Amino acid sequence: MKKLVSILFFTFTVVAGSSAVTAQEEGLKIAVLDMAQALLNSDVAQGVEEELQNETSEDQEKVRNLAQEAQTLQEQLQADAEVMSEAEQRRIVGELQELQNQYQFLVQKIQTLSQERMQQFQQTYAPNLVQAISEVVEEEGYNVVLRSEGVLYFDNPVDITAKVTAKLNEQ
Repeated sequence: MKKLVSILFFTFTVVAGSSAVTAQEEGLKIAVLDMAQALLNSDVAQGVEEELQNETSEDQEKVRNLAQEAQTLQEQLQADAEVMSEAEQRRIVGELQELQNQYQFLVQKIQTLSQERMQQFQQTYAPNLVQAISEVVEEEGYNVVLRSEGVLYFDNPVDITAKVTAKLNEQ
């Protein structure tokens, strides 16, 4: 069994190596692209992110304040637990739970809005991304463009993500 696996591995290595040599000999030009990164690094995406930050800034401030309040109550509960009555401890624990509920609600609200905006942005600008990719592929003469998420190893010079982002910014 080990011998069979070794033979299959050797055969695969030889075939893969010869395919790479054949691709190089034929002038096959291969590039790698992180499509999400190209889109999210664009100027338009940065503008959408800035708008989202402005729109959610009030809720983000509330989240920070709730976290601070909860921390203060938690510290008070830990420091004074021995001298507090059981009723006072229950009141503080109840307040902590209420703060946690408010915190979770606001965080979920911000995350949902952010996800919705990013999905809307990606759907709206997908044609622009396809156009930018096509332009870079045509200008640079690539025969194959692979998604970087599916490639185990690649050399940085074949990564065209920044070039595609630049094309998006030109549109």
